[in-house]
Amino acid sequence: MLTAYVHQGSALDRHVIAPGGQVPDHVVWFDLVNPSPGEDKLVEGALGIAVPTREEMQEIEVSSRLYVEHHARFMTATLMCNSDTAAPKHTPVTFILAGHKLVTVRYDEPRPFMIVGNKLARNCPTNAAGETVLMDLLDAVIDREADLLERIGIEVDQVSHDIFDPHGNGPDRSFTYNEILKTIGSKGDLTSKVRESLVSLGRLLLFLANEAEGMRWPKDTRLQLQAMQRDVLSLSDHATYLTNKITFLLDAMLGVVTIEQNNIIKIFSIAAVALMPPTLVGTIYGMNFKNMPELDWTLGYPMALFLMVVSAVLPFLFFRWKKWL
Repeated sequence: MLTAYVHQGSALDRHVIAPGGQVPDHVVWFDLVNPSPGEDKLVEGALGIAVPTREEMQEIEVSSRLYVEHHARFMTATLMCNSDTAAPKHTPVTFILAGHKLVTVRYDEPRPFMIVGNKLARNCPTNAAGETVLMDLLDAVIDREADLLERIGIEVDQVSHDIFDPHGNGPDRSFTYNEILKTIGSKGDLTSKVRESLVSLGRLLLFLANEAEGMRWPKDTRLQLQAMQRDVLSLSDHATYLTNKITFLLDAMLGVVTIEQNNIIKIFSIAAVALMPPTLVGTIYGMNFKNMPELDWTLGYPMALFLMVVSAVLPFLFFRWKKWL
């Protein structure tokens, strides 16, 4: 789908262009979502650029993601998508600045695009150009990444409380070990995806800051770029902190499971040791030898039972004295 955003008073009017259709005048932003070859050709003919294919957008080399061609700046970043679902994923998005027009190429629906599109449809500066929309998009993306890290931090703190609850016996009874481990794993996976996205954003902003001088961007816009770079750097540090904390919680959770398993094995071991003497006594008096004087005693049977009880109680008292129980 090809969407063109055109100035309409103090807002950007949204026009959906069909393949083979007419491109409106004074377009500020071309948004290509799952573009067909015909839609690519329309944008290429209007701006004189080559729109990258999906395979080219998935290249990981910096030279394939950030470059200048025919006086147009091509910038591909990895953004988060479906981050509010159980299956978050990455998606490459290409930003192209050709003159004062912006082209975005994407194959998913990152939420910042919807937020910025709705915002510009309500209110937009009359002198807004492609770089203005680009800055709004990047700002929305960074805000979204910050929200994700904040949510991850809250959920990780809850997991930490469930594991180290000072008023309980380890994890909360409403949680099972499997659920806690799955939560830790999912938060670790999401954090790593956010961190990878922040790394690609940091590279894009650095490239854009280096090109801003040649594009003669105003000073306030370049200052905004620098602020974004600082935000991305601080968020990357916070993502690293969360990664370390999640790793610690995973090790702690495995330690808790190991301790509980050891306690169970200890109980079985102590029970086995405590029952060995009574078993020995019962085995001795279960022998059917003719010359066993106890077999003729009137109190032989009670004595055997007494010996079994005493031989079981003594190891128990010894274990309590050693504080093994």
